[in-house]
Amino acid sequence: MLEGNDTLMHSRTAYEEALSVLSSLIVNRRRCDKSGDRFELMFEYVKMLDLEEPMRRMKVIHVAGTKGKGSTCTFTESILRSCGFHTGLFTSPHLIDIRERFRLDGVNISEEKFLTYFWWCYNKLKEKTSKDIPMPHLFRFLALLAFKIFSDEQVDVAILEVGLGGTFDATNVQEPLVCGIASLGYDHMEILGNTLAEIASEKAGIFKRGAPAFTVFQPDEAMHVLRDKASQLDVQLTVVPSLDPELLHGCKLGLEGEHQYLNAGLAIALSSTWLHRAGHSKLSYMEQSRSLPEQFIEGLTSASFDGRAQIVADRYISIESPEGLVFYLDGAHSPESMEVCARWFSAAIRHNQRGMLNHQSEDKSASYNDEARKKSVQVLLFNCMTARDPQLLLPPLFKTCANNGVHFKKALFVPNTSVFNKVGSHSLAEANGQVDLSWQFHVRRVWQNTIQRDKGSDSKAEVVGKSCENSTVFSSLPMAIKWLRDSVLQQNRSIRLQVLVTGSLHLVGDVLKLIK
Repeated sequence: MLEGNDTLMHSRTAYEEALSVLSSLIVNRRRCDKSGDRFELMFEYVKMLDLEEPMRRMKVIHVAGTKGKGSTCTFTESILRSCGFHTGLFTSPHLIDIRERFRLDGVNISEEKFLTYFWWCYNKLKEKTSKDIPMPHLFRFLALLAFKIFSDEQVDVAILEVGLGGTFDATNVQEPLVCGIASLGYDHMEILGNTLAEIASEKAGIFKRGAPAFTVFQPDEAMHVLRDKASQLDVQLTVVPSLDPELLHGCKLGLEGEHQYLNAGLAIALSSTWLHRAGHSKLSYMEQSRSLPEQFIEGLTSASFDGRAQIVADRYISIESPEGLVFYLDGAHSPESMEVCARWFSAAIRHNQRGMLNHQSEDKSASYNDEARKKSVQVLLFNCMTARDPQLLLPPLFKTCANNGVHFKKALFVPNTSVFNKVGSHSLAEANGQVDLSWQFHVRRVWQNTIQRDKGSDSKAEVVGKSCENSTVFSSLPMAIKWLRDSVLQQNRSIRLQVLVTGSLHLVGDVLKLIK
């Protein structure tokens, strides 16, 4: 019988073994293509796992969108959990642990339950698949695993976030009670199309006859397509406004950023409609009412979602220098979300500076005065996937920050630590060998040229080597983190580094792994 550390070691070994097997399902970087990549196989997999009837009984909320869909799902789950329901939430991607994608009553599924459901699904599919019907690739398997978990755990409501697109997404085999489309913009264009109309058409693929749908205000090009798709299926499509902050009675949303009021408004509509259609009308919110139910307020204000407008002080130097190094983490990776991220970061910096001034005037203690006297320096830590164009991402980030009085003293460019073909805690890039930094140097040149254009210079910035005055390429993320920590400690703790980490949710997850 295993005891103590032996039990823990056995558990970790079993978990890592499952993650290694899961990694074998990663066939490439893409989860689907425009042809659907034999999407009809999803229905075959559902049959193999005997999930047809359990899925029919499941009361589902389905949410697509370019940005804000994860936050909308998080708000929705939190509202319905506060109403007393047993909830299941499926989101992607994960930041640190694959179990983040499967939340029961707001908590990541336990390792024990994950292993039980994982091996049941994997062994059943391995037994029944063939050359004609091969094993599902990673995201499809994870969606099937979510269906199995939520059906066996008998959740009252399953909130499913679309992984990519909508029409051919693995989650689109479910029949929802209500659908939501969060804000639309340009992302995954190599798969979803080059225009907002094409992207909107893919997202609207989750509409189902008989299920009401809600969306937020969209550009005309996208809204026209959404309305047309809804009309074809006789789906009632309603545009919902942002949440009026006054309805929270002085409380704050659990997720930071002004844009979250838009996502909260969509979550309220989805929750209310689900409550009505699931037979719980007494708990729902009527739009004409000037008062949100207490459970809605509790859900909105207690919601949490790592990696989105998240502020984390570095624990490594926090004892020596409290608030000396603070990371502002946001997984923005589209032009529109970059602008939103920049507005949030700028507002957070202003709030922090006001707080320090208030501490200095109210408290005469040496520690508060030392903190207030520190010079705040803003640093950008950035990477984006090669499928994205840094020339579309960096200018709106730079310009929005500058317009709000925030200027980066230094920009650091790094490769991601995680690699795309592994999903466990072992999914780290090899430390040995030469790292290809050509992409990071390209992104850095885009940043330097953005700075030069802002200065009104016609000449291109001459960027040679790994470092120059206002930007540096590091060969690894740990090296960049070490540089940041050393910068604080070497300057006699007289500075406060405020580091914006953005451009990739993978990068955000990698930073959280290192600093937590």
